Amino acid sequence: MFWDNNSKCVLAMLAALAAAASPGYAMAGIVVASSGPSAASFPPGKKLADDAQITLKTADSVTILDAKGTRVLRGAGTFTVGAQGTVTRAATFAALTRERGAQRVRTGAVRGPSGKPVSPNLWYVNLTKSGTFCLVDPTTIRVWRPEKDGSATYLVSDKAGTKTARLVYPDGVTVAPWDVATAPVTEGATYAISGASRATVSFTVLPARDYAPEDLAAALIAKGCTEQVDLLTTSLALPQDTPAAM
Repeated sequence: MFWDNNSKCVLAMLAALAAAASPGYAMAGIVVASSGPSAASFPPGKKLADDAQITLKTADSVTILDAKGTRVLRGAGTFTVGAQGTVTRAATFAALTRERGAQRVRTGAVRGPSGKPVSPNLWYVNLTKSGTFCLVDPTTIRVWRPEKDGSATYLVSDKAGTKTARLVYPDGVTVAPWDVATAPVTEGATYAISGASRATVSFTVLPARDYAPEDLAAALIAKGCTEQVDLLTTSLALPQDTPAAM
């Protein structure tokens, strides 16, 4: 969900939770990853009713994101799509998708399941990852580096080499602002980032509106922003990701 102030976020979240508690209300989940014999039947981006049941085969794995968070269904067996219980990742989603000012940031390490640092915000460009990156506000861009120790400078340049800018990280700083005046970002703009690591990033712009978690995932999948889909999936993982089959 994208928002521009905390009050809007709280109201939207309360409305979503109230609707979810209403009789007859069926939320939707979206497939964000799948593998195994049944993967073709559950491609990323496929929406499933919250109360739907799916049957998986041995070695199948389907990761579903809904309003509560993400969970992994593993076969063989028949499973209900929607997560049970009261645990949600609503607060995590709020923090992960909040737009922030374009300043340098000192942040504590946020680590993923592998123990490696992961970006604390969905809208921070990861300077170590190539691919398509989705933005909501192309006039205010921040770029995140995994390491915080030591100072570093990266060069940003377009394909023609006519638009160049620098990303400067003092020691302890993990997030630096993108110089949009020197290297403007529009739909389809592509830039190379070079320094201690190298990456090529192509930008695409999403409409600025409130997104439920599953709707944001669908928009990211449609645009090919796979790195952000992975970050969203990992960050919203629910405590028990493998429910018992029926």
